[in-house]
Amino acid sequence: MKLDNTDKTLLRLLQQDATISLNELAERVNLTTTPCWKRLKRLEDEGIISRRVALLNPEKLGLVLTAFVQIVTNNHSNDWYQGFVSRVSEFAEVMEFYRMAGEYDYMMKVQVADMKRFDDFYKKLVNNVEGISKVTSTFAMESLKYSTALPV
Repeated sequence: MKLDNTDKTLLRLLQQDATISLNELAERVNLTTTPCWKRLKRLEDEGIISRRVALLNPEKLGLVLTAFVQIVTNNHSNDWYQGFVSRVSEFAEVMEFYRMAGEYDYMMKVQVADMKRFDDFYKKLVNNVEGISKVTSTFAMESLKYSTALPV
């Protein structure tokens, strides 16, 4: 789908504040509410807007430890992959999960309260998921940039 400048402005505005009213959105992009609503509906129907959520502050919730966990496996069968993805996706601590190219096969971002909770997660991972041959974890000391806004 080709996005015009109005679509891009709508997306930027929604990424800043998804609670913005339809009236304000329409005014900010110089449309009336009906054409603005139709654009939003089209962006949702085409999957460009996949969902609208509230972003929570992990520190305010006591989830101050961010870990990046890299995994190597020797099993690359489709059955293993499907089971692995299904199992890891169930772990609430896993915020992001990727299949990688390079030295590691998979990487996940894990958010927990402290090192004890990370150790609990680590034990749960290695004891409940077969076929992992190496796990390497690194820990963020400071968040320097965090954004959910895509550059449109």
